[in-house]
Amino acid sequence: MMMENREYLNNLFDIYKELLTKIEQETFINYYMEDLSLKEIATIRNISKSSVGKTLNQVETKLKDYETKLKIFTTKKELIDLLDNKDINNIKERLTKIIEN
Repeated sequence: MMMENREYLNNLFDIYKELLTKIEQETFINYYMEDLSLKEIATIRNISKSSVGKTLNQVETKLKDYETKLKIFTTKKELIDLLDNKDINNIKERLTKIIEN
């Protein structure tokens, strides 16, 4: 689950990163992409480890909240799934549901 959550958050970050502050973006990148520890990030920024953790929690909450409201990742995933579908009626039905949501 942890790896799935990490992958999910990375996908959300790719979509919504421009809605985050520069510090939030840098903290996310340091932790999730560069694999730095909270302590390492805190040392680099000359701030407390708990401050880094708080920023990371805020970023994760924001990313999930954006997805809950905007559903860009969910819609993209549904559309990608439709590409494998050969049943035109099923495609039309599912596209209609996506559009209506």
